[in-house]
Amino acid sequence: MARVELNLPEQFYFTTALTVRFTDLNVGSHVGNDQMIALLSEARSRFLHHFEIEDWRDQGLNLLITDLMATYKKSAWGRNILQFDVGVMDFNKYGGDIIFRVTRPATGDLIVLAKTGFVFINTATSKIAPLPERFRELFPDAI
Repeated sequence: MARVELNLPEQFYFTTALTVRFTDLNVGSHVGNDQMIALLSEARSRFLHHFEIEDWRDQGLNLLITDLMATYKKSAWGRNILQFDVGVMDFNKYGGDIIFRVTRPATGDLIVLAKTGFVFINTATSKIAPLPERFRELFPDAI
């Protein structure tokens, strides 16, 4: 199988740090891919909270993740502090991509590049809803 290559633009709007816990480690004593997905999900949740996007549920909208692509560059180990830079790109009629760059600030190592596709859904009908204009307005430089 050919390797996946992710080339992400410099469109990061939010940064957060997470410490790798013992429970994030696999039998090889590094962060397993399943736990990296959990860490990415936590970073995404913080990003959405920072921009108050999660509060849109009160207005009948929710954000649904449709896919995930990740490329692992280096291993992360227990007690590493990882920096998650989070952004958005590739808007379409219903959603776009949330992008991630994960680094280890202590060494400058790039750990993971990832992106998750998303769409908005109407919580009352469970049907895909158009990308809210105010979402586009939050990230005017996103391509």
